[in-house]
Amino acid sequence: MKINILFALILLGSLGCQAQTNKPMTDNNSNPLLCDPKTGVCEMPQTKSNTQTPNKAAEHKALKVIYFTDPICSSCWGIEPQLRRLKLEYGDALEIEYHMGGLLPDWSYNNGGISKPSDVSHHWDEVSVYYDMPIDGDVWLEDPLSSSYPPSIAFKAAQLQDEQKAIKFLRRLREMVFLEKKNITKWEYMSQAAKETGLDADKLKQDYEGSATALFQKDLELSRSFGVRGFPTLFFVDSLNNQQVVYGFSPYKAFEDLVIKALPKVSKFNYDKSWTSLFAYYPTLTTREFAELSDLNKADSEKLLQSLADKGQLIKQSTKNGPIWVLKK
Repeated sequence: MKINILFALILLGSLGCQAQTNKPMTDNNSNPLLCDPKTGVCEMPQTKSNTQTPNKAAEHKALKVIYFTDPICSSCWGIEPQLRRLKLEYGDALEIEYHMGGLLPDWSYNNGGISKPSDVSHHWDEVSVYYDMPIDGDVWLEDPLSSSYPPSIAFKAAQLQDEQKAIKFLRRLREMVFLEKKNITKWEYMSQAAKETGLDADKLKQDYEGSATALFQKDLELSRSFGVRGFPTLFFVDSLNNQQVVYGFSPYKAFEDLVIKALPKVSKFNYDKSWTSLFAYYPTLTTREFAELSDLNKADSEKLLQSLADKGQLIKQSTKNGPIWVLKK
């Protein structure tokens, strides 16, 4: 019960804070959930752990990024633009290894006014504005999630089929919960996401009900052994096991600086920033993501994307806190 409470308390780690030191977003100073999003993570209460230096040297590429995340972590959704750019510019030199953190086991707790799903709705809407990424908190009012464990286990099942498709699967789950207000603990949505990202939905279900749970538990153990205190947490580990950490929401430069520090001679790939090239690589982009990847400001990005939608080349999917743009097939 105590462990469940500790993990549940970081649900609004998606809000981003270090609750002990930063000014909260409301006047309730005793509530660790209501945090300043500037730090990009809500720090877990201190627990006993076997903190260790990651021993996960890059096996195939010069740099490995060990990423602890969760399907419903909105700070993790907030760094999608940065991660997508990192993959385009430095993907030849690094690989990102995804691990699930177990953000919300269940709702069997009551703390600081956050005792039920509906209490989260306003905070998701609020952090959406800060990260400039569309998030619709109404899912917690209309079809609330009971836990983040089912989609996390489904991701581990997807990894058994194909690592790259699993990452696309996780992206699709996040679009469903953050933009489409879908309860991604339900199999119908997990199955839909699997089919849309090229996975075998029948095999996914078999693994979801079988070995994926044990794999998820290993991720939780790994997170504790690394001393992870919140999400997102990314360890940048070179071939000599030297490691640097990005903790919480950070601008792109923070990610790039760590790559350059670990690999001083690394070459940045000068990728094609045209809209056709970007959507060929990432078929769905928020305005913030397109602006990050294209090096256009937000106003110019919105103008271009809207004109492409008007011409029928993109589909604009609107939410109350901003759109996502989809390449028309």
